[in-house]
Amino acid sequence: MGFLDGLLGHGSDLGPREVDEQMAGILVEGEAVRVAFRVIRDLFVFTDRRLILVDRQGLTGRKVSYLTVPYRAITSFAVETAGTFDLDSELKIWVSGRPDPIERTLGRGANVLGIQQAIAASLK
Repeated sequence: MGFLDGLLGHGSDLGPREVDEQMAGILVEGEAVRVAFRVIRDLFVFTDRRLILVDRQGLTGRKVSYLTVPYRAITSFAVETAGTFDLDSELKIWVSGRPDPIERTLGRGANVLGIQQAIAASLK
C-alpha cells in the first residue's frame, strides 16, 4: 500500500499469516482468518466465526479498540467494485442494532470478491 493510499484510508489485502501474529490473544482456539485488510493502521478481519474490526488509536497506536460482529448479526451487505474511472472498491455491512452501516473503502486490487465470499459463506 502506498503512502497516498494510507492517507486516503484505502485498504490493502493482508495474508492470514500476517494477521495471526497481530491477533494473538484475540482469536479463539481453532479460529481461522479467512480474509483481512488494512485501512491505515486499522484491520478488518474476517474469520470463520466472526468479523473483527481493529481500531488503533492515538499517535503511537498503543490504544486499540476491538469490535466483534458475529455473522448472525449481519443483516445485509453491499460490495462495489472498482471501475474504469473509480479506482476504489467499497464495502458496506449492515448490522442489527446499528442504524448506519459499517463502511470501508478498499484500494484497487483488494480482494473484494474474497470478502464477499467470506460474508456470504458465513450467512448460510
